[in-house]
Amino acid sequence: MTKPKKPVLIEMDAPVAEGPDRAAPVPDVIPAPGEGRAMQAVIGFGARPRSRLGRFFWATATALIGFIISVAAWRFVVGLLAANPVLGWTAALLVGLFVFAALLIALREWVSYAQLARLDRVHAAAVRAAGSGDMTAAGRVVDNLASLYAAREETAWGRSRLAERRGDVFDADALLALAEAELMAPLDRAARAEIEGAARQVATVTAIVPLALADVAAALIANLRMIRRIAEIYGGRAGAFGSWRLLRTVLTHLVATGAVAVGDDLIQSVAGGGLLSKLSRRFGEGVINGALTARVGVAAIEVCRPLPFTALPKPRVTNLVSRGLAGLFGAAKADDTDGKS
Repeated sequence: MTKPKKPVLIEMDAPVAEGPDRAAPVPDVIPAPGEGRAMQAVIGFGARPRSRLGRFFWATATALIGFIISVAAWRFVVGLLAANPVLGWTAALLVGLFVFAALLIALREWVSYAQLARLDRVHAAAVRAAGSGDMTAAGRVVDNLASLYAAREETAWGRSRLAERRGDVFDADALLALAEAELMAPLDRAARAEIEGAARQVATVTAIVPLALADVAAALIANLRMIRRIAEIYGGRAGAFGSWRLLRTVLTHLVATGAVAVGDDLIQSVAGGGLLSKLSRRFGEGVINGALTARVGVAAIEVCRPLPFTALPKPRVTNLVSRGLAGLFGAAKADDTDGKS
């Protein structure tokens, strides 16, 4: 018969007293990087596809409202003529002036559409000429470009050099590259300056203004103005309605090319951008919104530029944001050439 085991006493060391010197270090609280919500909202709003039913509804609603206003104005003028001829003729004159102003605005919008369509035709013709190697087609493209920028002072020197060197070129690609280098270079510089200014404005408003919808409204207005200026730089003029159509075209092109994703490169595109995002979420959000604005500007250049980028380097978002925000957040100055680094 086994004897029952006695309890065994196990001696343990005394627990170590806890104190401030033994506490775990407090982790650094780093705000999550921004997402560029203002610019994401602008891009989503502009690139949202419109349904045929919606277009039909708004077209019929506009026609109905216009018809009702026209009938009401007609009855008002006729009734006023019957009651008081002087007041009636005054009202008729004012209505006539309003209709005349509306026709002038419609004519301006039509001219704006025609100018933008001309840029599209020149771009398509340049792509076809480069693909086929047709020297005659390339010559027509160059003639159209020279005619398009004949009254532009900033292209005078380039047009004179193009006229001097054109006779020495016997290849379609070389002729288009020569035209791009001589005519597009000053226009590209002006377009880059517009993008840098818009990126700076959007980043500043996002970082300073705490209101939720203020940064969205500022981003929308700044991008609309930037796209309109880029179109004017390249020879196209966008009116009130044409500007919205151009904005939708640019944002749709941006979404189609997949260039709206926010990555770490946007924060690091500005020297010290990572530090700013750690110090303040608003600053990090401003940097990203500025970078997305620069991407919209590059897409606007691709849409409005009459020649594709071949001889000259395509603008890079990192360089545009670095120069645009230089001095605003203490960023270092980037290289002067977009194609480098």
